[in-house]
Order: sequence, then structure tokens, then C-alpha cells
Amino acid sequence: MGRLVPAVTRAFDVLELFLEGDGTLSAPEITRRLQLPRTTTHELVTTLTARNYLVPVPGQPGRYRLGVRTYQLGSRYAEQLDLAAEGHQVAREVADTCGETVHVAVLEDMDVIYIAKVDSSHAVRMVSAAGRRLPAHCTAVGKMLLAGLPEAELEERLDASTAGRGLVPMTPRSITDPDALRAALAEIRILGVAGEQRESNPDVSCVAAPVRDRSGRVVAALSVSVPVHRWTEQRENEFTALAVKGANELSERLGHRTAR
Repeated sequence: MGRLVPAVTRAFDVLELFLEGDGTLSAPEITRRLQLPRTTTHELVTTLTARNYLVPVPGQPGRYRLGVRTYQLGSRYAEQLDLAAEGHQVAREVADTCGETVHVAVLEDMDVIYIAKVDSSHAVRMVSAAGRRLPAHCTAVGKMLLAGLPEAELEERLDASTAGRGLVPMTPRSITDPDALRAALAEIRILGVAGEQRESNPDVSCVAAPVRDRSGRVVAALSVSVPVHRWTEQRENEFTALAVKGANELSERLGHRTAR
């Protein structure tokens, strides 16, 4: 790898400061937070302003905010994103860490569609595939995605799905009562993660976390799926942490700022 250019590094340090707080800063605040000489800060701010990466805040002399050029770069990045490809890369990293099967899924009506899958490294693994469709209420990823819907949209989908037939089970442990599903989704919203104990496959348990886009909307979910004979309470905590970490990584690739 080539040598880092100090001036460019400092310019990016300045820009990244604007991701925090209310998004506005003065030159003295930049100087203090980055421990830079005042003249260096002045030169950096002047250059970034001249290139429209920073602009003065109207009515607040001496303060700056991010300029239109940063928005243009971010928009071009978003246009080039491929959720399935990005999801597969992150799923690979999570699977390499835990050795279990990792999925990324999206919601369509009341079903989930798996758009990325990385297999477990163990000889005994779950049988699934990218492109497969399953009832959302029977899966950890599906419940996570349903929990991310606005309440009115959730009710509309539930009404359309359950009219005349209820929630169709995949195993004896599947949720079949709409009110029980509503209660489960309410708990998931509080916890921020979703679990599944042999609800879609009698031999598999899963945990899933939400993937958000730059607007904060839940657009996918990432899960770790494990045969029940390798599932323990201690490992469940490990799998949950890995699912959250992977989902946050994928969210950041989509432009979402996750809490640190």
C-alpha cells in the first residue's frame, strides 16, 4: 500500500467531524477537536469550501456545514450499491467468524426472500438457498422485517394474508395466531433483535438483526441459523452479537449511521 498523504487525511478528518452533533462547526471548534494549528484549519476549511464540500451556515457567521458535493458523492455511491452483493460479503465475514449458516433476506408481502446465503463450515448444516421464499412469521428474519414496518402497513399485510386462512404454520412451533404475532413483534421492537426456535425447521434455531438504509428504514435482515444440537444459551448470546454486528456493517455500507 502506498503512503498516506497527510493533507488529504486531515481534510477527511475535518469532513468526518460534521457527521456528529448538529452537523455544524466553526473553525476554532475544528482546531480544538483535531488538535491542528489554526493556519492549517483555515487552509483546509477554505479549500473545502471552495470545492463545495463545506458551505457557510446562513445566519451563523463563522460556522460551516456539509456542502452539496458530499451529497452528490453519497448519492452516486448509493446508486452503485447492490444489496445482494454487499449482503453476501458481510454474510461471508459473519459465517467465517462463527462457522454457521448466515442469511440476508428482504420482505415481499408476508414472505421473506433470501437474497444471500453463506453455508456453515460444519458437516451438518441447514438446507436452504438464495432465492428461496418462506412465510415471514415463521422465520427470525421475517419477524425482524415485519417488526420494522409501520403499524398501518403491518395491519394491511396481516389482513390480506390471514383472510380466510390464518397464519399457516411450518412446524408445530410456528406462530399461527395474529395476536400472538403482534405481541412477538412488539417485543422484537423493544429488543432490536428477533429469534426463532424451530419455527420454520424443526431442527434449526435462528437469530436475526435489522439492516437499515441511509434513511433509517429497515430494508433487510441478517440472520445466523444453527442446528439445535449446536445451540446453547451461551452460544445464542454469541450468535446474537454477531448478527447485530453483521447487520450494522451492512447498514453502514448502505449509508446508515449506526450507534457506537
